[in-house]
Order: sequence, then structure tokens, then C-alpha cells
Amino acid sequence: MSKNASRRQVLQAGVALTIGGALGLLSPQEARAKGEPLKVLTVLEGQTLEAFGEVLLPGAAVAGITHFVDSQLASETPLLMLRYVDFPMPFQAFYQTGLAALEGLAKARYAGASFYDLTQPQQHALVLQIAQSVPQGWDGPPAQLFYFITRSDAVDVVYGTQEGFAKLDIPYMPHIAPERTW
Repeated sequence: MSKNASRRQVLQAGVALTIGGALGLLSPQEARAKGEPLKVLTVLEGQTLEAFGEVLLPGAAVAGITHFVDSQLASETPLLMLRYVDFPMPFQAFYQTGLAALEGLAKARYAGASFYDLTQPQQHALVLQIAQSVPQGWDGPPAQLFYFITRSDAVDVVYGTQEGFAKLDIPYMPHIAPERTW
């Protein structure tokens, strides 16, 4: 796929996304359920991304947001929303520094606790701060951009599938049908 891929092409590729697994090709949801190891992100980064994604869009954790993003970061041409904002930072660095900043913010505000260990109200309070401004102590990519990009990833992994379309009660009518179901 070219560097100038359309949003439609990215979504089609994203929804058809599969990642290698011990038993063949797995969807992000299947990879999460089977406990497949991450390729790029650390365990802590994966836990943080999963918790953050779940706050941004309930259902993102079970849908496999961490495996979705990780598999895209491992590819030569990641098909994530970050591609469209032309942000001058490598994709992997964007996610890793954003997740580290979120962890740092959680630890600073909540006595050293990791973001994924916070209560739901605590997680929501931090995410609200990130969505609205640059919280004091944030040391990562622009906070609101990190929120926007990661929320877009959550939407893609939850609703960018045939099952996701069904949840929205929208007929699935692809311009180009995927080679296999997911």
C-alpha cells in the first residue's frame, strides 16, 4: 500500500488485519484471548494501552486494541490513524512515549500506581485531563493528539469489523470484500 493510502484503504486493511499466531492467522481479539506475546510493545505498555483503550471506548480491550496496535507497529507500513496527521515522530516512539507519559502521570497523581491499576473513576479523571489540555507533568507527544489517535484506534478495532457494523445496526457493504472473514 502506498504512503498516500486513503482512509478507506487503511480501514479495509485494518479490519482485515490478521496477526501471526501459533495456530495460524488470528484477529486482534483472538490474539488477546490466546495470550499471544506482543511484538513491539512491552508488557507494561500493553497493559497501559489496554486500560486506556477501554476507558476511551468500552469493549476495546476485549476487541484486542493492544494486539491491533502492536501488530501494526511491527509492520513495515503501519495502518494506524497516526499516518494521516503527518506528525514528525516515528509511530513506535509516538505510542511508547505517549504510554510512558500516561504511566508517569498516573504514578505522579496516585502514589506510584500504574494507570491500569487505578480505579475506573481515577482512570477517567486522567483521560479527561488528557482530552482537554496538557496535564502538568505530561512528558510525551501532545496529549490531545495522543488521546485522538488512540481513541481512533479503539474505534477501528471495535467497530471496523463485520461484527462491529452489526453492533451499530449498519449494513456491512464493503466496496471490496475482504479475502476472509475476521
